[in-house]
Amino acid sequence: MRYDVIVLGSGPGGYVAAIRAAQLGFKTAIIEKENLGGVCLNWGCIPTKALLKSAQVFNYLKHADTYGITVDEPQPDFTKMISRSREVANSMSNGVSFLMEKNKIMVIKGYGKVLPNNQVHIVHENGLESVVDADHIIIATGARARQLPNLPIDGEKVIGYRQAMTLEKQPKSMIVVGSGAIGVEFAHFYNSIGTEVTLVEYMDRIVPLEDEEVSRQLTRSFKKSKIKVMTKSELVSVDTSGEGIKAIVKTKKGEEELSADIVLSAVGIQSNIENIGLEDVGIAVEKDKIVVDEFYKTNKAGYYAIGDVINTPALAHVASAEGITCMEKIAGFDPEPIDYNNIPGAIYTSPEIASTGYTEKQAIEAGYDIRVGKFPFTASGKAKAAGHPEGFVKVIIDKKYDEILGAHMIGANVTEMIAEIVAARKAEATGHTLLKSIHPHPTMSEAVMEAVAAAYDEVIHL
Repeated sequence: MRYDVIVLGSGPGGYVAAIRAAQLGFKTAIIEKENLGGVCLNWGCIPTKALLKSAQVFNYLKHADTYGITVDEPQPDFTKMISRSREVANSMSNGVSFLMEKNKIMVIKGYGKVLPNNQVHIVHENGLESVVDADHIIIATGARARQLPNLPIDGEKVIGYRQAMTLEKQPKSMIVVGSGAIGVEFAHFYNSIGTEVTLVEYMDRIVPLEDEEVSRQLTRSFKKSKIKVMTKSELVSVDTSGEGIKAIVKTKKGEEELSADIVLSAVGIQSNIENIGLEDVGIAVEKDKIVVDEFYKTNKAGYYAIGDVINTPALAHVASAEGITCMEKIAGFDPEPIDYNNIPGAIYTSPEIASTGYTEKQAIEAGYDIRVGKFPFTASGKAKAAGHPEGFVKVIIDKKYDEILGAHMIGANVTEMIAEIVAARKAEATGHTLLKSIHPHPTMSEAVMEAVAAAYDEVIHL
C-alpha cells in the first residue's frame, strides 16, 4: 500500500495530525500498537480528570453542611471510582475510532518502524509483517513514565501513573515522588479519598515550573489538607521486601525513613524513540528528543516529528497544535510557527493551577520593566459563594508597551479561565484592553480584570 501520509502513534498529536491530513485531501493511515487516543485519552489527561471529579464530588459531600445540606457520612468506593474512570477513557477512545472512520483514515493496529526511502515496516497485531510507503511520515510515538535508577517500577509496590489509575484497592498510605502535574494531581486525588500522602520533591518548591507565589499557595493548600510536603528532598532507596515499603529520603536535615503501602514514581517522562528506526534512517536525535525545525521537519526529507518526542512542552494541546501546523505546512499553506511562550498550562489539583507566558521572575530576568497585579479570590463574591476562596489571579504587564507578558492563576476553575489571557496575548491586546473589557458579575473571571486593574493601581474591590 502507498499513502500520502502515515502517522506513527494515535495520541492527541498523531490522531489530530491524521484528521487534518484527511481534511486536506491526503490519503492517510495511522499506526497504533495499543489503544486509539494514546496515553492522554487512555492513561493520562482524561481518566485522571474522571478520578479527580470523583474526589471533588466526595469532598462536596463531606462538607455538605457548609452549603446547608445534611447528608449521612459519605464513603468513597474506590473500585467504582476506578471503574468510572476506565469507562470514560474507553468512551473517548471509541470516539477517536469513530473520527478515524468518519475521515476515512486507515487504522493499522501494530508496531511501526521507519525505514529509509519513505517506508514504514509494520508488525501487525496478528504477527504478520508488511512494508508501506508514504510521501510524508509523521512520528508521534509519545512518551512513557521515566524511571529513576534507585526507584525501579515493579507495578505493585513501586508504581507509575498507569498503575495509579488501576489499583485494585485503595492504599492506606502513599509516597509520591515528584511534584510536577502528574505527581500533585495524584497526591491530591488519593489524599482527598483518605489515603495518607507524603509528597517528595527534589527542588526547593513543589510545582517548580510555576510562578513562585503559585507554588507557595499550593503548598499551603496541601498542608491544610494534611499532605506531608517534603522539598529539597531526594528518595535515595526503597525497600520493598516487607509488607509495605520503607524509603530512605535525604533531606537538608539528614536522612529520614518513611513507611507506606506504596510509592508512586512521578519524576517525569521519557520519549518513545527507541527501536523505531531513527538510526536506520539517520534522523537526528539530541538528548532524548528528535531534532526538528519550526514546522516539524527532521533532517531527513519526508520525515517529521511532533509531540512528546521533540523538545517542546509535553502537553496534549501542544501536540495537537503541532500536528495541525505540520500538516498545513506540508499542504503548502503558510501557517504561523507556534509561539511556545503563549502555551496554557493546567494542573487539576484543588485548587487548580493555570498559567501562560512569563513568570514574574522570568520577566525580570528577560529585562522587562514590569507591572504586577494580583487579585485574591477571598475578595471575589463568586468564589466566596461557591465556597472556594483559596488562591488568586496574578498578571505581569510590560510598563513600556503595555504588553501582557504572562498570567498565573490558582483557584477553583482557573483552568477554564486561562484561555482569555492566551487569546488576548495572541491578538496582541494590551493590559488596558483587558481592564476595559467588561466582565460578567458575579464570576470567577472577574478576578482577571481586577488583577489587571491592580497592576495599574485602579483595583476597585480590594
